[in-house]
Amino acid sequence: MGARRQASEETKFLRGETGVDGAATKEQVDPAEAEQAKAREALYRGRTWLGRECLTWILFRSNDTRPIATLDDEPISVLFNGRLTLRAAAGDITEVAVKGVNAPYAGLIRQAADQGLLVHSARLSFTWQERVYEVTLDAEHFDVRAGKTPELMKEEEAEKIAERLDHVAALGRLIDAVLRRFIEVRTSAQWKKSVVPELKAWMREKAPRS
Repeated sequence: MGARRQASEETKFLRGETGVDGAATKEQVDPAEAEQAKAREALYRGRTWLGRECLTWILFRSNDTRPIATLDDEPISVLFNGRLTLRAAAGDITEVAVKGVNAPYAGLIRQAADQGLLVHSARLSFTWQERVYEVTLDAEHFDVRAGKTPELMKEEEAEKIAERLDHVAALGRLIDAVLRRFIEVRTSAQWKKSVVPELKAWMREKAPRS
């Protein structure tokens, strides 16, 4: 019995589950906290469709010359720049992925959207106050996978750090401003009355360009 117990302890040590003192190397997860985490994850996944709708709306609006939103009374314009992935809204495994600066605006993407696919992840370029920010957004949590801020202009290291932090904060505010604008439109009577018909027309290459 003692030998079996010793072997079990050695196995745990080799797996990295315990340290040399026999104490657990990983914190024990509280069952209630684990359940809450699972519930939050399910909630996020259940709302993925809203993130996909938002990214698809941004793609549609990026064809427009007018700003998509404003921040500090300054206009925000957005372009899709690079990889774009569309997925079926109903949870099917259907997926379309394209690359290239002009790919998001190709007829193939409009046709896929017309068939029920929505933008799931994309590389976007935000222009605000003559500064350009690039970011890859994911619809599942609407979080940032990767980002690129404007070139730093300061020379001193401390000033560079402050400038970099300022750009990161600005990027977060830009995303929030666009998301707020989408929610305003999505929850208004305008959504069904005019936006959805315009979206459908755009998918069929009949949307107005002005």
